[in-house]
Amino acid sequence: MMRKPELAFWAFLVLAALAAGTTVFNIARTQSAIAANSDIYRQLDLFGDVLERVRSDYVEEPDDTKLIESAINGMLSALDPHSAFLNAKSFRDMQVQTRGEFGGLGIEVTMENGVVKVVSPIEDTPAAKAGLQSGDLITHLDGEQIQGLTLEQAVDKMRGPVNTPITLTVVRKGRDAPFDVKVVRDIIRINPVRARAEDDVGYIRITTFNEQTHANLKKAVAKLKKEIGPKLKGFVIDLRNNPGGLLDQAIAVSDAFLDKGAIVLTRGRNLRETQRSNARPGDITGGKKVVVLINGGSASASEIVAGALQDHGRATVVGTRSFGKGSVQTIIPLGSNGAIRLTTARYYTPSGRSIQAKGIEPDIVVKQDLPEELKKRKVKPRGESSLRGHLKGEGKEGSGSLAYVPKDKAKDKQLKYALSLVRGVTIGQKHQKSEKAPVPN
Repeated sequence: MMRKPELAFWAFLVLAALAAGTTVFNIARTQSAIAANSDIYRQLDLFGDVLERVRSDYVEEPDDTKLIESAINGMLSALDPHSAFLNAKSFRDMQVQTRGEFGGLGIEVTMENGVVKVVSPIEDTPAAKAGLQSGDLITHLDGEQIQGLTLEQAVDKMRGPVNTPITLTVVRKGRDAPFDVKVVRDIIRINPVRARAEDDVGYIRITTFNEQTHANLKKAVAKLKKEIGPKLKGFVIDLRNNPGGLLDQAIAVSDAFLDKGAIVLTRGRNLRETQRSNARPGDITGGKKVVVLINGGSASASEIVAGALQDHGRATVVGTRSFGKGSVQTIIPLGSNGAIRLTTARYYTPSGRSIQAKGIEPDIVVKQDLPEELKKRKVKPRGESSLRGHLKGEGKEGSGSLAYVPKDKAKDKQLKYALSLVRGVTIGQKHQKSEKAPVPN
């Protein structure tokens, strides 16, 4: 079967690019390298044949862009669960998440019965100033019905350029009829750090590691120091259910509590490319006692922080085994086509521990009591080792742990234990100490 001219031209360009790349980077090729490249050419030829068959013979005319994107994503997802192709929109969304700020309204929402439900307006945002309340149901956006949209599509419509208006049609309990609320979009900053005083202990919850995390942590510590005053015993840093984020922010947060020594080591395929990040002098807590909380939902960047503070003996880690994502992903932009997220290295704690598919074992294991509903559902532990195609760990792999945290802090055993530990009071709880290698300085 003759190939269509455009496909033949495309295949020629791919092969030419590969050949040029080979010429530049490997002029003195060996016979084995030549054989390997020949095999790649054959595989690309096979790909071209399959693509041509699909485009010409599939029962409906396929979308060429989706075909190629799916092929690329299939290639990357076959490597490990964290490598992926990001089309232009997904890449923009990811950049919004890591920046921690965007043009929008300032409401936390969910989908309920086909309409958007306001979970909570964020303080001092356009939504809060316009009078939106928790429990409000949004049925229309600028007169267009929400019914039929996904939550992601509805959120996309509510976000937009700063200083542009949008009219929300709202149904509120206690009011007879729907009413319209006009809101003007503004810059919304997602605060990844939430803090409060627990009498003589500062409680700080870090929900993600975006570009705002380290700066907001410093503000939270300063505020708690001032609020609690001389009776301040120390801090609980809650990293439970924190999925991770930016590596540089994890390093900065760890550095905030350390005066010296290694924070994290990253090693790629070429061991000569090992990089080590070190702490600089200056502990923002002034040496106060620190307890870190982790569970099966603590992954990646949060594990870097927990591992660094644990290895240096700077904090006592309490809770259950973390998720075990010990790999580093690099975002490689592809111009207007989006980007690829590619696993490029493993990371190691200061003592040289790889936590890939193992997780951080807490110094003191404290398990939460599950409500009857979750017991009946037989919820399983969360962990990297349970992900299909995960990057193999070094040595014996761990199984992760449950990620349940009670909404009522009075029922939160892990938090209670952490607060007691900061205060120097121990409560009846069996615990085990993790074995750590000596820490290089």
